[in-house]
Amino acid sequence: MKRILMLACVLFSLQVIAQKKNKLDPAAQQVNANKEAALAALNSAYEADKKTALQIWEYAEVGYKENKSAALHVQNLKAAGFTVETGVAEIPTAFLATYGSGSPVIGILAEYDALPGLAQTASPEKNSIDGKNAGHGCGHHLFGTASVGAGIAIKELIASGKLKGTIKVYGCPAEEGGSGKVYMVRAGLFNGVDAVIHWHPGNANEVTMTSALANKSAKFRFYGVSAHAAASPEQGRSSLDAVEAMDNMVNMMREHVPQETRIHYIITNGGKAPNVVPDFAEAYYYVRHPKRKEVMDIFDRVVKAAEGGAIGTGTTMKYEIIGGTHDLLLNRTLAEVMQANLEKVGGVTYTEEEKAFGKKLQTSFFSQAPPMEEAATIRPLKIIPDAGDGSTDVGDVSYALPTVGLSAATWIPGTPAHSWQAVACGGTEIGTKGMLVASKTMALTAIDLFSNANIIKTATEEFNKAKGNYNYKAILGDRKPALNYRD
Repeated sequence: MKRILMLACVLFSLQVIAQKKNKLDPAAQQVNANKEAALAALNSAYEADKKTALQIWEYAEVGYKENKSAALHVQNLKAAGFTVETGVAEIPTAFLATYGSGSPVIGILAEYDALPGLAQTASPEKNSIDGKNAGHGCGHHLFGTASVGAGIAIKELIASGKLKGTIKVYGCPAEEGGSGKVYMVRAGLFNGVDAVIHWHPGNANEVTMTSALANKSAKFRFYGVSAHAAASPEQGRSSLDAVEAMDNMVNMMREHVPQETRIHYIITNGGKAPNVVPDFAEAYYYVRHPKRKEVMDIFDRVVKAAEGGAIGTGTTMKYEIIGGTHDLLLNRTLAEVMQANLEKVGGVTYTEEEKAFGKKLQTSFFSQAPPMEEAATIRPLKIIPDAGDGSTDVGDVSYALPTVGLSAATWIPGTPAHSWQAVACGGTEIGTKGMLVASKTMALTAIDLFSNANIIKTATEEFNKAKGNYNYKAILGDRKPALNYRD
């Protein structure tokens, strides 16, 4: 009899537990319904968003020159009901689009600048375009479009009363070396925002929990004296000699800087004719390191090399700071929320035609490419806080408020960024399929932030602890936006 009673109690307990599991909390039901609505809306908008992305791929406008690209995004946001302020932070191609009122306030970052020297057709073989210079080798045509799409999906939920709060879409120009977001942070455009969401095109699907390299860049300009290079070279003072002397000293310095340091340069102007001693020459330098203090110290040493080059060649030197960005402050609280949403959305599946395109493209890689199926997978959340393989002005945003981002597979697995192969993928549905993954993941993450105040509270506490007592200061100083840095 006791066994029967015990068994009855156990069965009753299991029944109660099952009933509790099956009975979803009304708030959770609403969140799920909002997410399904956002996914459906983004699926419906895909063809229009694809058209926008490929139009901006065709424009391929470089930093601070993205007039048509920015205008297209502004047009789409205004048509969706956003209030849009253009020309913010003294940048003609920057904008801020806002919808809703009150808290929480969630921001989404959008980029749209291209890279010089990467014009390429949407083909799996290297094929430049006559009369065209720039190309979207970092996929920012997809970046901006996905972010605008996610913002519009959230706006629709606010408009229907399903969400309460404010959504802001930030039009961020000149990420590629121009540090556009730094000026936007400096102008206070992120004041009062609770959290920011972003993404970046890539060759895999993963939430970003690897930091970025802090960066400081400048153009070093040397002024000499012209003379006939054969008849009277003693009357001249070569500015090109000064550039080459600087470059040699910096290259010798590489042995004596921390091994994580990255220093890159190009000679943007080395003179006009071999038989004329050049009276002007210019070199454009980047200095990077995981820690911003190291960047500042190493950059100062590069300046000393430039001064030495000028002294040794009898020329004069001036330099202009072009950009400067912080490392990326990571936020695990937000990353875990985004990871769950990325896993819900899933990766990218290729058609047979796209697989053939990809396999042909992969034959141009210098290293063995991962299998094509990797684009369909979601990488597990992996936190690597003290490393980075690139720089981004999102770093400065991450020191202003809690920030989270992801990478989506918009390129065939193994594709390097800033390459003609990335441009080629971005001009096809291989790119726009990955764009949709990003747009969906950002929208679902935003829904969680609008729906659960505890996420923002915990993320903010983590942010404050990680930032500590550091008082943010732009690495590029108080200069105005370098609107002509690509000239």
